[in-house]
Amino acid sequence: MSGETRFTESSGLVDDKVMLERLQIAFGEKTFKDTVMPLYIVATEFYSGEAVVLSSGKLVDATRASSAIPLVFPPVKIDDKLLVDGAVSNPFPIDVAIKEGSDVIVAVGFELPIRKRMNSYTAVTSHLNTLYMNNILKSSFSFYNVASHAEIIPILPTFDRQIGGFDHHQLPYIIEKGEEAAEAQLPYIRKLLAET
Repeated sequence: MSGETRFTESSGLVDDKVMLERLQIAFGEKTFKDTVMPLYIVATEFYSGEAVVLSSGKLVDATRASSAIPLVFPPVKIDDKLLVDGAVSNPFPIDVAIKEGSDVIVAVGFELPIRKRMNSYTAVTSHLNTLYMNNILKSSFSFYNVASHAEIIPILPTFDRQIGGFDHHQLPYIIEKGEEAAEAQLPYIRKLLAET
């Protein structure tokens, strides 16, 4: 058994060294106090599954915690909490903006692409997880749209091709589709901002 490494709650299948280097380039030593507008980043406490809203400390740490996809990247410890991806507890955190008093909320997200063919246990599991996440996203938006007095504008790009979690070469396409979805909402956003 020597030489074997156990997989624990602090493990991940992918080394996060490159991600950390990129985040360090983007944010350096900046903290939440350095942001021009108030910033809130959602992560999930690993053991309880509860959402954790980060609004102080280093941006690198909060961003890294919020993007710790379970099983893929190792969780991040901040204070006494072991944190993973915010999407685990709150994939469309409109409630955070509502609690902070926002009148106009631009909610950006996207549904995960649905598989057409499945020929392995992993593919079937991935497909079911996609259905869970997409339905949670849609129901979250519907609930807050009805329950809140804030104006919620969804920007939900649609993709006409399969995109995997590690398809970095498709980033220009993803950005293009995001811009198209945002531009479709711009006239309405401008109208709302003129009224406030």
